[in-house]
Amino acid sequence: MNHCICKSLISLSFNNSTQLSKPPFVYSISLLLLSSSSSRSHKTGTKTKVSLQDYLRNRHHFSPEAASKASSIRSHLKEPHNSDSVLSFLKQIGFSNTHIENLIQKAPAVLFADLDNTIKPKIKIFQNLGLSSTDIADLISTTPWIFKRSVDSLTQSTLVLRSILGSNADVSKLLKVSAWFLKSDLEKTVMPNIEFTKSCGITTPQIVQHMFTFPRLFLHQPESMKDFVRRVDELGVDRKSKRFLPAIRTISSMSKENWELKLKLFGSLGFSEDDTLSVFRRMPQALAVSVRKIKEVIDVLRRRANVDTSFIVNNPSVLLSSVEKCLNPRLEIFNQLKSKNLLPRKTSLATICKLPKMKFIKRYVVPYSAQLGEVSFPLKAHSL
Repeated sequence: MNHCICKSLISLSFNNSTQLSKPPFVYSISLLLLSSSSSRSHKTGTKTKVSLQDYLRNRHHFSPEAASKASSIRSHLKEPHNSDSVLSFLKQIGFSNTHIENLIQKAPAVLFADLDNTIKPKIKIFQNLGLSSTDIADLISTTPWIFKRSVDSLTQSTLVLRSILGSNADVSKLLKVSAWFLKSDLEKTVMPNIEFTKSCGITTPQIVQHMFTFPRLFLHQPESMKDFVRRVDELGVDRKSKRFLPAIRTISSMSKENWELKLKLFGSLGFSEDDTLSVFRRMPQALAVSVRKIKEVIDVLRRRANVDTSFIVNNPSVLLSSVEKCLNPRLEIFNQLKSKNLLPRKTSLATICKLPKMKFIKRYVVPYSAQLGEVSFPLKAHSL
């Protein structure tokens, strides 16, 4: 039959040759091939590839930047209808356009996922925990690797966390702080680490508090946790002290090389090794402060308050203070009050540096605002 069609087309082409700009035989072959190709595609169910960038921009109105970034990872897709279903579902459960763009440009493979067997069951896990639509969208759009985890592993992780924290509400709260608890095998990391730190005398409330404030501490491998504890013991931190767990966290946050650099830094600033270790035992977080900030705080205190090394050793929390927002304005007010003999009796520099902001303002700014004049401006700027 194709042969008959070809003959008819050739005959028709020669009869109208004066109106054609190309040889008629070329046209007849092209039409024949197109017809044959379309027929084969229809019979075999071959899917036509679609440019992912065009699809995202024209069909779903992605920004050029987001579409370009997604297509740099995956250039084409074969099943637009499946991708349409995925995007429609995400919008339906509360994902904003921004959430979706952030998700797809980081993980375009989500567009090719099985909606019913991969995406919906994982979303259901978070819905069952009580996370709001916005919380789920925030969580997944920032950590799209969640979709790579199996339903069983995600379920198991949430069960382990609930056994530690006691409620779905606290599990939800923790996951909003850090989704990394869903990436590890908690039975091999978090649980052994909790049991080991408990054996060191650390209480459950301390552990739970640190899970919220420094979540990655308990995600270290158990052997690493044991090494951190050994080093903290060697540095002389009392296991019964409330500083013991913060000391472990500080040691876990830096390499041994960085620890040595901090010791050398304090040495260069006039601190003995005993002084530096005393700072660490009193306020472990002080050793985690950046080199630049340590230098800046010590310079300001020495230059503006004429303090010596012992002041910082005895009040190491000052190393955590902001120079711009806390120390400079407080030292200015302190010096003004002192020069005008307005400073209340028994007022120490340590009190000036460490008093909570609102108490400082109530005690040292409000009663003397007329005498201080523009010096009290930090009160209006909400610093201190």
